[in-house]
Amino acid sequence: MEILVLSSLEKVFSDEKPSAPQFKSFSMLKNERSSFQIAFCTEKDCLVSFELKGKLAPHSKTYFVKEIPVGLACNEGSDDFYLRKESGNYPDCLVPVEKELTVRGGKWHSLWIEVSPDGDCLGKSVLSVEFKEDGAEQTACEIEIDVINASLPEQELIYTNWYHSDCLCNYYGVEPFSDEYWRINRNFIKTAAEHGMNCILTPLFTPPLDTMVGGERKTVQLVKVSRNGGKYYFDFKNLKKWIDMCRECGIEYFEMSHLFTQWGAKHAPKIVALDGKGREKKIFGWTTRTSSKAYDDFLRQFAAALIKVIDGKGLRDKCFFHVSDEPNINHLETYKRRAKLIKEIFPGFRVIDALSDFDFYSKRLVEQPIPAEDHIPEFAGKVPELWTYYCCGHDKHYVPNRFLAMPSLRNRVIGILIYKYDIKGFLQWGYNFYNSRFSIRSIDPFKITDADGAFPSGDAFIVYPGEGGEPLESLRLKVLYDGFEDLRALRLLESLIGREKVLEFIDKDLFKPLTFMEYPHENDWLLETREKINRMIEENGNAHNI
Repeated sequence: MEILVLSSLEKVFSDEKPSAPQFKSFSMLKNERSSFQIAFCTEKDCLVSFELKGKLAPHSKTYFVKEIPVGLACNEGSDDFYLRKESGNYPDCLVPVEKELTVRGGKWHSLWIEVSPDGDCLGKSVLSVEFKEDGAEQTACEIEIDVINASLPEQELIYTNWYHSDCLCNYYGVEPFSDEYWRINRNFIKTAAEHGMNCILTPLFTPPLDTMVGGERKTVQLVKVSRNGGKYYFDFKNLKKWIDMCRECGIEYFEMSHLFTQWGAKHAPKIVALDGKGREKKIFGWTTRTSSKAYDDFLRQFAAALIKVIDGKGLRDKCFFHVSDEPNINHLETYKRRAKLIKEIFPGFRVIDALSDFDFYSKRLVEQPIPAEDHIPEFAGKVPELWTYYCCGHDKHYVPNRFLAMPSLRNRVIGILIYKYDIKGFLQWGYNFYNSRFSIRSIDPFKITDADGAFPSGDAFIVYPGEGGEPLESLRLKVLYDGFEDLRALRLLESLIGREKVLEFIDKDLFKPLTFMEYPHENDWLLETREKINRMIEENGNAHNI
C-alpha cells in the first residue's frame, strides 16, 4: 500500500497520484475542528482496515472521500484556476467510516480525518494511523498536531446558505409538516449550524426562487392562511415550531422568504389558503401582478399579524426580509414600488436583497444590499454593513467559489477576504437545492450535480441526502468552515494586537494587496498564513494571559 499524508486543501482523484508534498504537522486552537487527509493506493481490490492512535484519536472522526459525477465542470469563458475542466468523477462526498472499507486496487483513495480536541489535549502530540490490507501487511503514517491554549471567539459573521425544505420532501418522499418532515429537517439544519450557518431562509410561503414562470415548487408554506371575504386569518403554529427547532439547532437569525418573485418582483409568490368551506386553493401566484391591490391588502394584514409573532419570540433584531432576488437596473421602478411597501408594513426591520447595481442602494431602495463578490469595490466604504454573495456565474477573475472542479483554496480563502473587507454577512443560494434549473423536476444529487446541466457542479448544494434522513457532509462544506475559522482566528488576533496590525500582516510579503480577485494560488501560502496567525495568537495571548 502506498500512503501520502495531505492537507485538507488537496483533492485526491482516483485516477491520479497526488503531487502535493506530504503534510507533516499543523497547529490548531483548542475549540477548533481541523482536518487532514491520508491518500492511499493498493495494488489489488481489498479490505482496508485502519486504526487511529494517540491522545487525539478519541477526538477524531474519519470519513471516506467518495467521488461524485460532475457534468458541467465550469461555464464557458471561465478563468484558469481549476483542477480540471472536463466532466468526470470528482472527490467531494464524505461518508463516515470507522474501522474498515473495501477499495478498488490501482486507484487512489482518501481518508478524511477531522480532529476536535478538548482542554486535555493541549500541546504537541502525534496522531498515527495504522493500515492493514485484508488483515495483513501493516503500514502506518503519522502527523504532529499542536493544540494551542487559546479559543476562537464566537462567529460574528451572519451566514446564510439558502435552505430548501421542499427538496428534502421530494427526495425522501415525505409530506410537509409530517413527523418525518420535522425529523429530517432538524438533521439537515443541525449540520448546517455546525458548519457556521447561523441564519436560515424561512419559508413563510413557498419561496419564489428558481421556479419556471407559470411553474410551481412543492408547497412548504409555514403559515396557514384562511380567508373569509376580505379578511384573512393566520395560523402561525408551524412557523413557531420552525423557529423553535432552528434555535435548538443553533440558528440565530431568520431570513424570511421573498415576498415577490425573483428577477424583477413582477408577481406574488405562490400562496395557498383555506376558503370558507375548508378547501385549500391558491390565492396568489403567477397570475398576481405586482400592482395587485388585493395582494397589497393581504400583505398589510399579514405583516401586522407576523410582527406580533416575531416580537413574541424576541426576534425583531434577528429577522431579515426580502423583496425580490437579483433585480437589475431594468427592474428599478417596479422594485422601488415594492420595496416602499415592504418598508412601510415592516417598519424598523432590515430588508436585504442580493443585487449588484449600486443605483438600488444610492437611491435608498434597499438598506442592506448584498452585492456579488466581484462588485465589492463599488460598495466597499459606502455601505455601513457590507455583505456579499457568490453563485453560478462567479467563475471569472479568480473570485472565490465552491464548484467541485475548483481547488479547495478557492473555497477557503474567502475567510481572510471577509476579514480584510470587514464583511458582516455572506450568502449563497444552495445548501440543498436538489432540483433542475427552474425546479422543473427533482434530481438525484448523487447522479446529477449541475442542476441538469444548468450550473457548474457544486453550485446548487453542499450536503448530500444520506440514508435515513441524515445529511452527508461534503469536502467543500468542511473547507468552507475552515475559512470561517480562519476569520474567527483573525478576529481573535485583532483583539490582541489591533486591526491595523492584522491588516498589515495579511498583505505583508504579497506582490499585490489581497483582493477578491488577486490572492496567491498556492496552498502553502494559505496553510502557512494560518500557522503564522496561530503563532501570533499564542505569543500575544501569553502576554495577555488568555
